[in-house]
Amino acid sequence: MSRLLLHRVTKRFGGVSAVNSVSLEFVEGKIAALIGPNGAGKTTVFNLIGGQLNLTHGQIFYDDVEISNKLPWQIANLGVGRIFQDGRVFQKLSVLDNMMVAFPKQKGENALWSLFARGIVRRQEKVLNQRAYWLLETFGLLNSTHRLAAELSYGEQKLLAIARLMASQPKVLLLDEPTAGVTPRTAEKILRILRQEADAGKTIVVIEHNMNVVSQCADVVHFMESGRVSLSGQPNVILDRSYVKQAYLGM
Repeated sequence: MSRLLLHRVTKRFGGVSAVNSVSLEFVEGKIAALIGPNGAGKTTVFNLIGGQLNLTHGQIFYDDVEISNKLPWQIANLGVGRIFQDGRVFQKLSVLDNMMVAFPKQKGENALWSLFARGIVRRQEKVLNQRAYWLLETFGLLNSTHRLAAELSYGEQKLLAIARLMASQPKVLLLDEPTAGVTPRTAEKILRILRQEADAGKTIVVIEHNMNVVSQCADVVHFMESGRVSLSGQPNVILDRSYVKQAYLGM
């Protein structure tokens, strides 16, 4: 079984511990949610997993391979994919071109293949083009294929960002507030796709502030505060705790 394991992970900035001895395990086929107030350390955890930050102490493993302090592209090549809260699509490229550049290991990127094996390159491009259209249809963006990404709504850009992530065929998906700022209909579509991906064997971790979304999609919830995980369990148990409501929801 594929798993992502954090063992006593710590990140300090000067004398401040943004993440303090966090140990977590994320497994395939499940959606885990990281929740907690702003500044709890949730995004820092993602940055440590994805290689955007180096650990101060601890270890991170994916499928028994230690990925602690590897470069982001090395971690991505192992099958750990991530989207940021702002989506980060290529604004000046068309929706289709955004998809096409997301596919890894394209033979056309190698000058020798382009010069001496054009037929193979063209055949691969045809296959990837078909897959791009399939993904755009899956995410409801087929009618926007030739529009610039900058012309899409915020919610549509979120969908495009997730579709691009799927194009790289990651085994682990790290999603920072995937439904923030989108319409309820778009949020419902995103959650449906995430559940389908989890059911297909993907390991999915989301940072989410919308508790309704958490209760709908998560199989397990980890509540963070002050850089630590203080509670873990099923959504209906964690979200109903008065401690969580007081610390997180101000109730």
